[in-house]
Amino acid sequence: MLKDYVTLTQTDTTVGFISKNATKLSDIKNRDTKKEFLRVVDSLKTFKKLSSNFPKKYKNTLRRSKKTTFIVNSNAFRVVKDEKHLELLKKLEWAYSTSANERDKSYDEEFCYNKADLIIEEKNGFFEGISSSIFKVNTKSIKRLR
Repeated sequence: MLKDYVTLTQTDTTVGFISKNATKLSDIKNRDTKKEFLRVVDSLKTFKKLSSNFPKKYKNTLRRSKKTTFIVNSNAFRVVKDEKHLELLKKLEWAYSTSANERDKSYDEEFCYNKADLIIEEKNGFFEGISSSIFKVNTKSIKRLR
């Protein structure tokens, strides 16, 4: 049941929507369904299952990274290490993730509360943090995009 929900939660980087249902996220964000979402994963083991072609020569970079997104063959992944965010992800193994806002707009609490099926809020509330670093990886190189 949790797999079909869109959850509003504090992610490791910002307030976000997470779900295993990319179509629901696309509808909320008014976004083209062909555009891929970031996948957040609970462990390196799960990452390996979803992205088995990650180049071995960059595995130490992946293992040591924090708040870093890797793009491999047009698919974006981030291994979450934040303990609070991991509590939810461990139940799902992986989920699609996107910032909690309307497309091209900033965070709006009312919009997010109306769109989410489940809201997980810490006692300190939500915060918009620093964006993750992004690296594009292929067999020959690793390139920093942000």
